Amino acid sequence: MESILGTNDEIIVRQVKEWGEILVGFECRNRFEICDASGGVLGYAAEEGGGIGTVLARNFLGKCRACTLHIYGADQKEVAQARKPFRFYFHRMELFDKGKKIGAIQRRFSIFHRKFSLEDEGGNQVMTILSPWFRIWTFKLLVDDKEVGRVSKRWGGFLKEMFTDADTFGVQFSHPKLPVEVKKLLLAGVFLVDFTCFENNTRRSRIGLDG
Repeated sequence: MESILGTNDEIIVRQVKEWGEILVGFECRNRFEICDASGGVLGYAAEEGGGIGTVLARNFLGKCRACTLHIYGADQKEVAQARKPFRFYFHRMELFDKGKKIGAIQRRFSIFHRKFSLEDEGGNQVMTILSPWFRIWTFKLLVDDKEVGRVSKRWGGFLKEMFTDADTFGVQFSHPKLPVEVKKLLLAGVFLVDFTCFENNTRRSRIGLDG
């Protein structure tokens, strides 16, 4: 994943929606472009496809479903995998770089915040991702209550937000000495945040369940 992260202090993760999904509302597999701040493509990510069982799980189990996300460099060669097991609430995603587990992102219980923890390969909590009160679009990466990085969902324009749930996230690494392993986990954390906090927002709001 070093080829994606490079020396960038900001990365954009943009969800790619298919027109058939937008018009019909039937969830196809998630696909993303990973870009630098100027829009240059650094890599891609795609949820693993499958048979009819995978399609049904995606549509009816939603964010609770198990899935595997493949991460590719700009040359379209796979550089990492993010694996999410089936969970009803305490969602989790484990990151594997070239087949080796380097850590995980785990959702934690919190009444007033959206809270996740970053774990190293041994399962030890090393950092916290926290969405501040009344700022549900922003997730701060905290070490001893000091912000060292941030994930922010970006406004895509009224029509885009009204008719699709395609998301764009900005990932900022604000600490100059942030370890590359943490950067990798924070990038993977974007996908878990999207799956668990923002996926299917349009469908839920249409039937009065958003909130």
